[in-house]
Amino acid sequence: MINTKDLHEGGIIRDPGNATTYKTGDWRTFVPQFIEENCIQCMFCWIYCPDTAIELDTSGDKPKVTGIIMDHCKGCGICAHECPPAKKGKSALVMVREEK
Repeated sequence: MINTKDLHEGGIIRDPGNATTYKTGDWRTFVPQFIEENCIQCMFCWIYCPDTAIELDTSGDKPKVTGIIMDHCKGCGICAHECPPAKKGKSALVMVREEK
């Protein structure tokens, strides 16, 4: 039996900044496919992603989208929805069914 005195108060973050250590993207059905040649580096995907699953290269003058961190992506599709079809009417992110 659990003693209620041993339970922590809810809503308190006891170990901040630990989200990157948890792999949360293993239950999705669809995944974003990154098509680099269509990317205009607008960063909308990075801004709107609720899971910080957009991979960036910050070594240059400006950050650059380089792909998706699948360990954190839950397949919600927000990144693909916000990605503008800029190059020849094609988006850099499209949702595809994940093959397991």
